[in-house]
Amino acid sequence: MNQILDSNFNIDKNYSFSKLKKFKIIFWVFIIITIFFIIFYFYLKYNTSQKEKISKSLVDNFSITTLYPNINSSDYISQKIAYSENDKIEPFVVGLIKIDKIDLMYPILSHSTEDLLSIAPCRFYGPLPNNVGNLCIAGHNYANNTLFGKLHLITIGDVVEIYDLDGTKLLYTIYEKKEINSDDLSCLNQSTDGLCEITLITCNTIKGNRTIIKAKENR
Repeated sequence: MNQILDSNFNIDKNYSFSKLKKFKIIFWVFIIITIFFIIFYFYLKYNTSQKEKISKSLVDNFSITTLYPNINSSDYISQKIAYSENDKIEPFVVGLIKIDKIDLMYPILSHSTEDLLSIAPCRFYGPLPNNVGNLCIAGHNYANNTLFGKLHLITIGDVVEIYDLDGTKLLYTIYEKKEINSDDLSCLNQSTDGLCEITLITCNTIKGNRTIIKAKENR
């Protein structure tokens, strides 16, 4: 009888030890995963903060040129602004976009690459700002509402301000807002009847489509 009791005790003891060991492993795995996600979160936050600082620096540099009309625009375009110590790509600032309704103000970079799009909206297609034609501006739709993350709040009739390198401001009134397939390039059409137009393009992260907002200059 005692042998049976001792045997049961040893089984219970081994089971408890095994259970405790398993619990410790799960606990430490949980701790490691939690630490990883905390580090990853702060990394993303820091990365976003740095890119926002770069955008603000580009806006500040753009604003300085508008205060001094004797500065030739072509000279300013030729000034390349390095945005990272490690990256060799250097963007050109060709204008500025401002939408008061959603507290948006960013420089417009002259061409689109994945690196540049992570910093500021980019000229994707069409003329330079405030020139006749359809200036297509692409921007990422980030979940933290930076860049074009708040474009979904825009409605028809809202106003977009575009500044060119001479400091000239044109007001554009939004007349169309829609979603299109990612392979639909009709929004790049340059037939504007001699007017200045803009098309804001961003991705719809839920459906995988593109959100298109079109606006024409106020007359």
